[in-house]
Amino acid sequence: MSGDTTTPSTGVNELFQLLRDGVPRTRAELAKSTGLARSTVAARVDQLMRMGLITPVAEAASTGGRPPSQFALNPAAKVVIAADVGASHATVAVTDLSGSILAERSEPLDIALGPVPVLTWLVEGATMLLERVGRDRSHVAAIGIGVPGPVEHSTGQPVNPPIMPGWNRFDIPGWLNQHLEVPVLVDNDVNIMALGERSVAWPGVEHLMFVKVATGIGAGLISGGALQRGAQGVAGDIGHVQVARAADVACRCGNRGCLEAIASGPAIARTLRESGIEAHTGSDVVDLVERGNIEAVQAVRQAGRDIGEVLTTCVSLVNPSVIAIGGSMARVGEHLIAGVREVVYSRSIPLATEHLSIVQSATADRAAVIGASMLAVEHVLSPEALAGGFR
Repeated sequence: MSGDTTTPSTGVNELFQLLRDGVPRTRAELAKSTGLARSTVAARVDQLMRMGLITPVAEAASTGGRPPSQFALNPAAKVVIAADVGASHATVAVTDLSGSILAERSEPLDIALGPVPVLTWLVEGATMLLERVGRDRSHVAAIGIGVPGPVEHSTGQPVNPPIMPGWNRFDIPGWLNQHLEVPVLVDNDVNIMALGERSVAWPGVEHLMFVKVATGIGAGLISGGALQRGAQGVAGDIGHVQVARAADVACRCGNRGCLEAIASGPAIARTLRESGIEAHTGSDVVDLVERGNIEAVQAVRQAGRDIGEVLTTCVSLVNPSVIAIGGSMARVGEHLIAGVREVVYSRSIPLATEHLSIVQSATADRAAVIGASMLAVEHVLSPEALAGGFR
């Protein structure tokens, strides 16, 4: 992993951004794409090779004479640490620069323990995983973390997170830098789920919404190929949009009528209890649906309709081509999604839904950790980071 870590010379950045997609290219193809002279391309390729960022791959077909060499991203040049910190669980993983998970560890972990115990678990877990894959801290290029609350992305600090006592304005990057001196990227868990889902299942899609339905409800929005966080980092907070059917229902945010108050996992469980059916959590609801309980199926279908009511507005506002439904409640499968589709397809204008796919998340419970990896990788391989020198 050693090599030239100096600031790249002019032209290297452009060349590398072409090779980041993993598609092997020859020097001649790179010269044609960039408009650089072949001698310049050869020099830049040599520099990227010394930096360890690219590597030769299988030889290209030759039209005569010596076969031309091909080059592509070297995913093993560095590793990143990815972490998904939930309300009651946490996952930490080590991935390569393509986002492939090399090793991971998941455990029940109460976020209410506070930042120091949780982040200590993260550092200890990452250190163990690095040893498992034969790497050390010098090989780590960045850390990506998702947390279940609003985040000021520029500082990596949670801002008034309702289910993260003791975390408000805690300097997550600053604390982690005391143990791992690398860039730390922190974001809301639904945002990184959107990144993870897109990278795995929809890499060519420019406009995607990821909707997480679990203890709460939220959405991550990718528009124009870029994650949209909004002015204060709360873009996609659809769980606290008012819906007519919830007019008199109190929400944990302090308001009444929120989508989350009638369509989240705990809300569906409450509805079933009011009908005399034993259900206390979203997992209880999933179990009932899997056993074919008709009342649970109907309650989940109605929750899907309620979510669809809010998503109909989103479809008109941002016009996504994919809406992926994830989170723990997505385990009920098509029952929830059928309710969403029923309302969105019937109430949206035909042009907006002509090519709209409303699907179950392909990444399931790994969406967040994959997204955290991509958050870190995108930083490491960005033109700005490369211009500062690859370390």
